[in-house]
Amino acid sequence: MKVTYYGHSCFAAQVANRTLLFDPFITGNELARAVEVTKLPADYILISHGHADHLADAADIARRTGATLVSNYEITLWFGRQGISRTHALNHGGGWRFDFGRVKFVHACHSSSLPDGTYGGNPGGFVVESADGNFYYSGDTALTMDMKLIGESTPLRFAVLCLGDNFTMGVDDALRAAEFVQCREILGCHYNTFPPIQIDTAAARAKFKAAGRNLHLLAPGESLNL
Repeated sequence: MKVTYYGHSCFAAQVANRTLLFDPFITGNELARAVEVTKLPADYILISHGHADHLADAADIARRTGATLVSNYEITLWFGRQGISRTHALNHGGGWRFDFGRVKFVHACHSSSLPDGTYGGNPGGFVVESADGNFYYSGDTALTMDMKLIGESTPLRFAVLCLGDNFTMGVDDALRAAEFVQCREILGCHYNTFPPIQIDTAAARAKFKAAGRNLHLLAPGESLNL
């Protein structure tokens, strides 16, 4: 499965000839200046929670591409008021089968408010199941025991985990999360964008390697097959 990282928590996965774009925050990210947001493809845009650093470019991309926006109920309503009509609302523990596979909205321990200060609903993550393989995106979260349920029920090809500490899990908790979800291939996100979430990338890779897991830390715009 081809995965492309666009910086911070934004990445795209190619699933069954569809492009799934997660948490698009590019134009406000100095580290992603080389990414041409106006050219990004998307068939679906999945948003984990309401903070601006996870949805800042979503409306523009949705209007340009006609993508379906998938998130919690409150966030889909908010985008609907901005004229985004192609939406699908999920809530915790619920899932839906789309034309590429099934998406389940799972627990994340964080906060969520929208850029205008309105209520953003509860934050979450996503488990995507498809004939091409399954993966988990944690969204912004603390380490939680609920992650063990994912590992017990869904074999994962890879997991996308936040690493930056301060606002989310740090490297050590992300390593435990990888153990909980029983996944060897990890794509790191939500690190180095702002001073409070700077990490030692070499040390992080070494910790994962010592535990028998591969931590992929991509440059914005870089792709790999997982």
